[in-house]
Amino acid sequence: MTKAPQLFHFLPHFPYFCSQIDQFIMFVIHSLQTFGEYLILMGRTFSRPERMRMFFKKYVKEMSALGVDSIGIVLLISFFIGAVICIQMKLNIQSPWMPRFVTGYTTREIMLLEFSSSIMCLILAGKVGSNIASELGTMRVTQQIDALEIMGVNSASYLILPKILGMVTIMPFLVIFSATTGVLGAYATAYIGHVLSPDDLTIGLQHDFKAWFMWMSIIKSLFFAFIISSVSSYYGYTVKGGSVEVGKSSTDAVVSSSVLILFSDVFLTQLLS
Repeated sequence: MTKAPQLFHFLPHFPYFCSQIDQFIMFVIHSLQTFGEYLILMGRTFSRPERMRMFFKKYVKEMSALGVDSIGIVLLISFFIGAVICIQMKLNIQSPWMPRFVTGYTTREIMLLEFSSSIMCLILAGKVGSNIASELGTMRVTQQIDALEIMGVNSASYLILPKILGMVTIMPFLVIFSATTGVLGAYATAYIGHVLSPDDLTIGLQHDFKAWFMWMSIIKSLFFAFIISSVSSYYGYTVKGGSVEVGKSSTDAVVSSSVLILFSDVFLTQLLS
């Protein structure tokens, strides 16, 4: 008689478990539906432009709006991050038992392998991703996209393809600018802050340099640029409702892009290393 309560003690919690399972199943179904809609949209996007001259003009315009206008924030953040990394490496890693160039060596590796590609793309996901999602979302709720469809224009290819190609084209240059500016920030700490001598920093930056690390950062940035532009375009293009939903789509675009960048960074690093 005493074993029955022990055997069925979980029964009061059974409805809670069922609700959790239902929520998980609904999440999986919603994720698969979203992924399918994303693939369909990308299939419409990557079609031959109807007017190459108009497409080239929009391509240059988007490359300037999404990439060139982001150079300022990339240079600013990279300069100070390079300086902070150099200071931290000198204060926390440098010791009499290590070569004096280890600070410059670790600064270069951090800037090349992770910051200039992955972390910088996460920052751009917030700036560029929200810009793309809000622009397309506003066009959707104001029925501008519907007007293009009525006129027989492939709105997905007309609006999204220039953004994707423009972002993929300009992103490698942003990575190179970021790495270079980070090194300049490290030199600023050497010449202005006198954290370490410029000669030791130069030796560390040149020590055991592998050109493949730079190419690896560029290759990773191409994937990240595609994720930022395509995912943000999807959330903006498929928004329904009014201005509140446009803001929500911008937030969802930034969050989804950032999560996908982090997941893909793990696989790309393992694949390319």
